[in-house]
This record gives sequence, C-alpha cells and structure tokens, in this order.
Amino acid sequence: MNIPAELKYTKDHEWIQIEGNIATVGITDFAQGELGDIVYVDVDTLDDTVVEGEVFGSVEAVKTVSDLFMPLTGEVVEFNETLEDEPELVNTDPYGKGWMIKIEIKDSSEIEKLLNAEAYKKLIEG
Repeated sequence: MNIPAELKYTKDHEWIQIEGNIATVGITDFAQGELGDIVYVDVDTLDDTVVEGEVFGSVEAVKTVSDLFMPLTGEVVEFNETLEDEPELVNTDPYGKGWMIKIEIKDSSEIEKLLNAEAYKKLIEG
C-alpha cells in the first residue's frame, strides 16, 4: 500500500499536499483500489468556496459512484482537466498525475485535524 509520508490524509480517503496556502487534493491509493477502474471524475465546484467535509465532486468507477469530500475549507482554484480525457490516471498515478483539485486554504487551523501517514495506515488496516 502506497502511503507517502509527506502528505496528509482524511478519514474519507483523500490526500492533501500543502504548499503555502494552496493544497493539492486527490484520492488515496487505497481508495482507488477499492473503487476499481475509474471512468469519470466530476468536479463542478471550480471557483466555489467549499466547506471542510462537504462534497466537492464525485468519481465514477465501473461499478459505483463515490462522493469526494473537501479536506479543508477553501476555494477550488484549479481542476485537473487531464482527468476529463484520462480518468484512469487516478488509478495508475493517484499521488501524481491523478490529482483532482487545487484549493486556496481559507482556515489553516483545520490542517491540524488531518491524519499523518501513520494514522491513515492504522485507519485502513482497522
């Protein structure tokens, strides 16, 4: 299981990479593995401010659709448009080319609630 130590995680299986007040968000290797082959990524919150825990989009796999939850309150400033033509990048490179959105963080105190790699590993191992 690939759980990069430099990232933060949520209990809903999103990963977050924070650089200043911008955070890149995607779903974890565990999540993409559970979903199976991803065929569509839908994000309709571009330029919107979304509160922590609210839905910012969804991923559609062959057998299911799953909501994507905002890890931190922020404005969605960028969507990975490559996913429109290549949603499978979420499966093949979830921490790289398969990123989903970039947000401008509105409340940096929420970062403390995120899980580190060790805590996330314990979560998925039960």
